[in-house]
Amino acid sequence: MENNKVAISMEQQFGEVIDIILQHKGRASRAVNNELLFTAWYVGGYVSAKLKSEEWGSKVVTQLSEYIRSQRPDIKGYSRRSIYNMVMFYDEYSSETFCATVEKYLNLEFVRPTTAQIEASQPTQETAVIVQTASAQLQPTSGQMPQILELTTLSNHIEILCRCKSTEERMFYILYANKEHLSFKEMQRCISNQTYTALLSSKDNMSKGLLNAYPNAPIMFKDTLFVDFLNLPKKHSESKLRKGLVEHMKQFILELGKDFIFMDQEYRLNIGASTFKADLLFFHRGLQALVAVELKKTKFHPRDLGQLEFYLEALDRDVKRSNENPSIGIILCPEADKVVVEYAMSRSMSPTMIAEYKRILIPQERMQQQLNEFCNLFLDKD
Repeated sequence: MENNKVAISMEQQFGEVIDIILQHKGRASRAVNNELLFTAWYVGGYVSAKLKSEEWGSKVVTQLSEYIRSQRPDIKGYSRRSIYNMVMFYDEYSSETFCATVEKYLNLEFVRPTTAQIEASQPTQETAVIVQTASAQLQPTSGQMPQILELTTLSNHIEILCRCKSTEERMFYILYANKEHLSFKEMQRCISNQTYTALLSSKDNMSKGLLNAYPNAPIMFKDTLFVDFLNLPKKHSESKLRKGLVEHMKQFILELGKDFIFMDQEYRLNIGASTFKADLLFFHRGLQALVAVELKKTKFHPRDLGQLEFYLEALDRDVKRSNENPSIGIILCPEADKVVVEYAMSRSMSPTMIAEYKRILIPQERMQQQLNEFCNLFLDKD
């Protein structure tokens, strides 16, 4: 018995050592990323000033790239295109429009220049505390980099700048990349799949029960998911859809959101003398709740909601643990009449929602509504 206690104690201590390693490894990664951002910012600012004053032209930028390559072959990443990307990085993010947008939705800290100091924190904390210096003020044209840019990588920034048109959309993806720890390829897919629109659109597809139990649900659950990676034919079975999602679970999780943990397919629910099967069962880490996903190959019908609510009751009674929150249900279908969905959701007090899946990407729409909610969630995440 004593040996078991000693073993548990040692395991806890070893775990603390791992926490220290991961914390400082994370700090090192952030420090490297910040230096790359600073370099791009100041090189971009320098070249931008030369181009705007017409002291330099496009030919000189090419000569600069060739000069760096010939004089310092050890310095990589300064092709003509890369230098112009740095100019774009500086010009767009130093603009008064961008800084005003960030200040509007977040607060002044995120637009202040990054002349911050890092305050030492306890080894078990995951993030350092950023403390502004007394001289740090909002000066969009001062040439100093706004703090919000530190939230993701330079490659993600360039992708956002090249593919997103509005400042609101760009700010959203910077915050979303930080929240979901998106890699470059994941960022590309999120933009292609219109995550901005899917998360910030009107939420008539959510029940009152879901909105009451989980106020942040509108900015955590998408109303449209893209399953183009399945190469589904126009006519397909629910079984084929389910098997395809399970086989491509990594891509599907990215579509859902990284807080989802896949538990099982065709999850058995023994009720009375009968056995029922929930198509897909997940656990959401952020909400600490089971999430049942029911797949439909046809247009949403109100009767589908009754089946899902029945499964949620079974999950809450027989599967949910005492420390977990009420189970959530999602009906995933290829099409849903918005008026029918609104009627179906209006009296449902179970935490349910209707989402559509698309086999191919659709043209991108601009979306600015409810951006405040996403920003508030980001600010409150710690």
